[in-house]
Amino acid sequence: MRRAWDGKGGGDGRGGLLAQLRRPPGGRDARIMLLAQCVDRTGTGVWAAASVLYFTFVSGLDARELGLLLGVGAVAGIAGSPLAGRAAERLSVRGLLIGCHLLRLGTMVALLVADDFTTLLLLVALTSLGERAAKTLEMLFATRVAGERRTTYQALFRSVANAGYALGAGVAALGLAVGTTNAYRALILANALSYVLAAVLVRRTREPAGHGLVVAQGDGGQGRSPAPEPAPSPWRDPGYLLFVLLDIPMNLDDAVLGVGLPLWLVHHTTAPHAVVPAFLVINTVLVVVLQLRVSARAEGPREAASAVGWYGVTLLACCLVLATATGGGAWSASLAMLAAAMLVTLAELLRSVSSWELAVSLAPPRARASYLGVAGMAQSVQKSVGPPLLTGAVMTAGPAGWLALGAAVTVLSLVQRQAGLRRLAALAESASAGGAPRRGPKTPETPEGGTPGQKLGVPPSEKDR
Repeated sequence: MRRAWDGKGGGDGRGGLLAQLRRPPGGRDARIMLLAQCVDRTGTGVWAAASVLYFTFVSGLDARELGLLLGVGAVAGIAGSPLAGRAAERLSVRGLLIGCHLLRLGTMVALLVADDFTTLLLLVALTSLGERAAKTLEMLFATRVAGERRTTYQALFRSVANAGYALGAGVAALGLAVGTTNAYRALILANALSYVLAAVLVRRTREPAGHGLVVAQGDGGQGRSPAPEPAPSPWRDPGYLLFVLLDIPMNLDDAVLGVGLPLWLVHHTTAPHAVVPAFLVINTVLVVVLQLRVSARAEGPREAASAVGWYGVTLLACCLVLATATGGGAWSASLAMLAAAMLVTLAELLRSVSSWELAVSLAPPRARASYLGVAGMAQSVQKSVGPPLLTGAVMTAGPAGWLALGAAVTVLSLVQRQAGLRRLAALAESASAGGAPRRGPKTPETPEGGTPGQKLGVPPSEKDR
């Protein structure tokens, strides 16, 4: 943590948000992609705010059908990441990403005419699959264009994404205020339009170097080129699978913010319900203001591994505050809930850069696309199991449930930190010895133009993850 947490900030964090957006890592292509991501997230913000009400009042679904619909969508999203990663090893990342936008465009338009539950299930599943696949492809694109400054790119993405979500929620509020069927359909069309614009912007970028498998070059036409060595599979790499498994609880801040805080406030505290919207405001503002600074202090593989430990400590502090929010009056409960929102947002800031950096740094360069696809499953799985865990176990147990959750995540974050550092050490040893571990990363390649052994044997590269 010497460089990451010495309080001095980092080189990539200097210059401010606007200056960094004008000159992002990766240049012109990165700038266009960030704009495309902002447009996409604006549409997603519209749909996220309106979807439940649309399915309830326009499609006429009851609570059981709505729960099944959202659950199927979450499960389908899990498959999107590994499928996209596998495809990106052999196909154009840019073309695949455009395809994901067009897929979701088609499902949104089809929702306007869908009138039976089975069709809605299929459309929501395809939408979720396309969304998760698109996020993995964006992650891989950033890996290839931003190089070693991928942490700065991730910070910029997080800032523009949150701004897009907030803008989308504001647009949705206008439609929801009208409340007519046509208003709801207009919101769907607004989301569909965002996919069209995002696809057009992605088409303006250039395919980043390194698409497909990285294989040995031929001898310049003197005889046959040697057959490429088969790329390692993430499914046969226990060390990387352990990282992905431990990364699932490292994403629980998402469920705590979106599900835990509102339900705990409503059912277990005396704080007024009007405090609930402030959670999103706090989250959005802090991410936009602080993401660059936090990312600058967690740049590099070892610093990211150290940030994982701080994630557990921060989420534990959030859980402690939530456990104490049940006592006292409305003012003290409100202050406690707002403090919890700040702490869980800080945990989110730490998680976003640590998961992103480690997912790339712990993956072998030759098979990075498929590895990142598997890593992307962690967030999808958390979205499926996180809310039921909070509602069915944590909050049922009361304050003790929050204390147990915080303690468990803290322990797991320390395990993740140690496991990450051990794997990074193995990579460094392999790079210095010119050999390769038996499993996992094989060669410290540097497709983005770095030098072997740079950054602990991890090449420059790209993480909503």
